[in-house]
Amino acid sequence: SLFVRAIFPPLILLCFIIDYVCSKIKRNMGLIVKNTTFPNLLDLLAPHSCRGCGHIGSPLCNRCKNYIIKNHQNFCPYCKNLNPTGNCPNCPDFPPTFVVNKRTDLLDKLIHEYKYSSVRTLFKPLAEIFNTCLPTTHNKLIVVPLPTINRHIRERGFDHTYKIAKMLSKIRPHTQVDKLLLRINHSVQVGSDKETRKLQASSAYTINPRSKINPTATYLLFDDVWTTGASMQAAIKKLQQAGVSNLIIGILAVSQL
Repeated sequence: SLFVRAIFPPLILLCFIIDYVCSKIKRNMGLIVKNTTFPNLLDLLAPHSCRGCGHIGSPLCNRCKNYIIKNHQNFCPYCKNLNPTGNCPNCPDFPPTFVVNKRTDLLDKLIHEYKYSSVRTLFKPLAEIFNTCLPTTHNKLIVVPLPTINRHIRERGFDHTYKIAKMLSKIRPHTQVDKLLLRINHSVQVGSDKETRKLQASSAYTINPRSKINPTATYLLFDDVWTTGASMQAAIKKLQQAGVSNLIIGILAVSQL
């Protein structure tokens, strides 16, 4: 313990120095990259605390994770009506859709800290929560994460939707990830109104020429947040045009607009 006490202050100081030097280099190079060096090094020196109750040991304890799962209610993100089976009677043309809940309280905090505060380890509990809200599929499940624009990947240091999708493929049997959709329009939608989002989304995606459609598999189009639904609807149309017939939608949280 004496050794730990002696070495801890210099390590913290080293983290600050590395973080400062990296930020200087990034500014001088003109890159838009979010600083993640200090949080990542600090995670090695100090354990996580639960974002829900503050319990030391993990970014989300089992009690808080089960609280989110217990309060899960599936509803149609398009018309907002409860939709326990995934097939909304008011929106028959929309694929079966499964959501965890509205973007409020702890779920909102988890998504925000995961995307914007560099708490990358939250990808695992978010994938575990999402997995419990999905129906059982008897055939192969192929997860297609909604592509993130390159600017946001550079800012955050990782592709947040792909990371959750990859974890889902590890914890769910007969599941794989396919980057079937590629982003070709890199306009930022955050802060845009509904009509602008719809216009941007209409030309945002294309099909990956390296991917092949599996006619016997179920495709799960996944995104973390539904805001106006413009991106998701554009992606659905692109996948259906490419020949994906067995398609379901998965969303972590639906924003309340």
